[in-house]
Amino acid sequence: MKQEALTSLVIKNLHTVKDLEAVYELEARIWSVEEAVPVNHTVATVKNGGFVLGAFIGEELIGFQYSFPGFDGTKVYLCSHSLGIHQKYRAFGIGEKLKNAQKQTAIEKGYDLISWTYDPLETVNANLNLHKLGAVCTHYMENAYGEMSDQMNAGIPSDRFLVEWRIQDVFPVRQRPDEVLPRAIETEVADGFRVPVSVNLNCRNEKVYIPVPGNFQDIKKRDIELALKWRKSTKEAFVQYLSKGWIATDLIKDADAKNQYLYLLEKR
Repeated sequence: MKQEALTSLVIKNLHTVKDLEAVYELEARIWSVEEAVPVNHTVATVKNGGFVLGAFIGEELIGFQYSFPGFDGTKVYLCSHSLGIHQKYRAFGIGEKLKNAQKQTAIEKGYDLISWTYDPLETVNANLNLHKLGAVCTHYMENAYGEMSDQMNAGIPSDRFLVEWRIQDVFPVRQRPDEVLPRAIETEVADGFRVPVSVNLNCRNEKVYIPVPGNFQDIKKRDIELALKWRKSTKEAFVQYLSKGWIATDLIKDADAKNQYLYLLEKR
C-alpha cells in the first residue's frame, strides 16, 4: 500500500460541488459530522480567494486540505483551516505533499503568508510544520476553540500554537544547536511515562528547549491527570517565552529521553 500511495497519488484543486461533497464526507469520517465544514461554505470559499485540495489514489479521495483568505487589518494572508488523511493512508507522507501543494497554489494566487493552528503537544504535526516545512510558531492561544468533543481533543483545553509559514522566503536549514541549552521544563519517568516536575520561567539564553512528550495521546488515554499536567506545564513555559520575544523554530528528538521531543525556541 505504501508504494501505491507514493507512486499513484494525484493532488487536484477541487471546484465542483460533487468533489466538495466528497471532501465533506471524508472530513466527517475523520472527525465527525459536527466538525466537518458544510459544502456551501467550501463552495463559497473556492469562489472567493480560497481553495480546497484533494489527494486521490485512482478515483478515491484519500486526503484533503482546505484554506480560506484571512485579513488582519493590514494585509491579506491565507488561513489553512484543516487537513485530513484517511486513516489507512496515514504515515505515507501525504500530509507533507498536500502542504507543499498548498504552498504552490497559494504562491500562484499571490499569497506570501500561510497561517494555521495546531496543538503543540501533537509532535507529528509539530515535526511537519516546523522541521519539514520551515514554519515558525509565534503565539500561544489558550483554549482557542473552547471545549471540543472529538476523540483527540476531548477532556483537554484546546490550547494551540499559531503557525506562520512565509512561503516566499528561502527554506531555512534546520540544524540541532551544538551548544548545550537550558531546558524550561525538567522531566522524569514515572509509570512508564515522562512527567513534568518543574518549570523554569527565567532562562536568559538566546535559545532554550521546551520538552514535550512524544506520545501525548497514549498519556491521555491512560492518565488524563498527567495529560492535564503536561498541558498546564507547557502552557506556562510557552506563554512566558513566546510573550517575551522567543519564537518556536524547530522540533528535535530528545537523544537523552525516550518518548520525548524538544521544541527549540530562539530569541527574535
